[in-house]
Amino acid sequence: MTGQEREFTSTGVPAWKSPFALSLALHLLIAGVALAGWSWSSAIQEPPPNSVSARLITQQKPEPSPVVEPVDQPVDQPVDQPDREEEQKELEKQKQAQAQKRQKEEEARKAAEQKKREDAKQKAEEQKREQAKAEERKVEKTRKEEAARQKAEAEAKERERRKAEAEKKQEEAKRKAEEEKRRQEEQRKREEAERKKQEEQARKEAERKRLDAERKLQEKQLEAQADQARKARAEEAQRRKQAAAAKARESQMLSESQKYQALIRERLSQAWYPPSSATEEMTARLQITLLPTGELAGVKLVASSGNTAFDNSALGAVKSLSRYPVPSERDTFETYFRQFTIEFNPRRLR
Repeated sequence: MTGQEREFTSTGVPAWKSPFALSLALHLLIAGVALAGWSWSSAIQEPPPNSVSARLITQQKPEPSPVVEPVDQPVDQPVDQPDREEEQKELEKQKQAQAQKRQKEEEARKAAEQKKREDAKQKAEEQKREQAKAEERKVEKTRKEEAARQKAEAEAKERERRKAEAEKKQEEAKRKAEEEKRRQEEQRKREEAERKKQEEQARKEAERKRLDAERKLQEKQLEAQADQARKARAEEAQRRKQAAAAKARESQMLSESQKYQALIRERLSQAWYPPSSATEEMTARLQITLLPTGELAGVKLVASSGNTAFDNSALGAVKSLSRYPVPSERDTFETYFRQFTIEFNPRRLR
């Protein structure tokens, strides 16, 4: 089998000691001897037979089977010597490979054990550190508890001292308060006696003043009543006088207003031209506002006749007058002519 490899699975026996390998090696050896003997008897040079090499296949990792490769051999050299050397080299290689493997496994085991020891050592150191920290925390807790206890004792002593001091101050304040109370009570009694004395004097003086005031008040009331009677009589006379004057003034103003109203109606009658559609039933009421000079300040239709032409003719008549006759007396003007209404009717003007 030239140029090919055959793989065998290890069953615990080295591959080169298996029956197949031994049988193959024996046949190859016989063929080599036969070819070597034939080469001696034949004058024609023939190519040397292929040599066989075997390789050990371990159980952990399968390896290729031995490969038979052609080897140039001298004519006068025995055939089986290279095979044995090659086989010996292969065995040495396999032994070295197994030794290297065992060495690697040993190194790996030692490394694992070393790592395990280091991990255990690290864990132990970590436990020691944790124990040390726990011990430190315990000591710190004990120290804090002792400090807190001492502080509480100091605070309790301070509270007791302050309490005793406060009680002492309270006793002193109570004593002073009682003394102050007695002093104030004596002072109050003295002041009360003085106050009663003054009140009695004041009461007598007040009684005297009251009687004097009542007398004076009666005199003033009598005088006031007399003055009121005189004033009432004078006011009544003045009122009657003013009423008579007002009545006369009002009568005069009314008379004068009637005169000027008549003049205004006459002027408007002259200026008003009712439309042909006007009837006697139509009436337009206008509100006229004048100035004191008699000038027209404004006019407004407050009640329509129902006929636009009739209303416009009344408005036109009012606006056509440049100046209205008004009294010169301001009171009469303000009362009757500052603002007034007038009705336009074909029969009359009111």
